[in-house]
Amino acid sequence: MSLPPCPNCNSEFVYQDQDQLICPECAHEWNAAEAAAEAAARQVKDVNGAVLAEGDKVTLIKDLKIKGSSQVLKIGTKAVVRRIVEGKDHQLDCRMAGASDMMVTAKFVKKA
Repeated sequence: MSLPPCPNCNSEFVYQDQDQLICPECAHEWNAAEAAAEAAARQVKDVNGAVLAEGDKVTLIKDLKIKGSSQVLKIGTKAVVRRIVEGKDHQLDCRMAGASDMMVTAKFVKKA
């Protein structure tokens, strides 16, 4: 049985003690079942319900006005998800084709 690496230091030397996983390098302890439940709750989905991950290519489904500018991102503009941000209005940090890096809400994109 393979144990997941430590979420704190990414060490592969993890051992199990009852229901807890322990990292001997940084002394971090966590419950694997709770960590899996949190990861499932943090999933970001596009307009069609597909789960998005870092590195996915997405397409805009609607024209979006750029806040603080007169520029508009047109429908069909392609982007690459650089990272997924939690706890904010905009969940996706994307690199847009024809524009710079932008934060986009997941409900305005679909997986390409």
